[in-house]
Amino acid sequence: MTLEECYGMMEGDYKGVMGRLMKEERIIRFLGKFREDNMLEPLETSIKKGVWEEAFWASHNLKGVCQNLGISKLADSSSELCELIRNGAPTVDITPYMEKVREDYTQTLGALNQIL
Repeated sequence: MTLEECYGMMEGDYKGVMGRLMKEERIIRFLGKFREDNMLEPLETSIKKGVWEEAFWASHNLKGVCQNLGISKLADSSSELCELIRNGAPTVDITPYMEKVREDYTQTLGALNQIL
């Protein structure tokens, strides 16, 4: 599988990340770090505990890393969640938003496991 095909599986922005990082080797190195970091765990833990400031920052960090790496689908879903908890405890049920983030994260890892 090529890196471009991997980005297709993730529904990501291969051309955009190539424009930023310029070398596939560099992108693959950062994608490997992303896979190892398990950025979902602190988000899930802080939401379960109701520690909304931590949940906000965890979702914000996930969104930012995904945007920088061109992992567009996960960036979008984590951004939606991030906005719902930006000001503390959400006023709506965030369960479907968190499920979407989990689903997109799983899809992303599945694609990364095929190339890394």
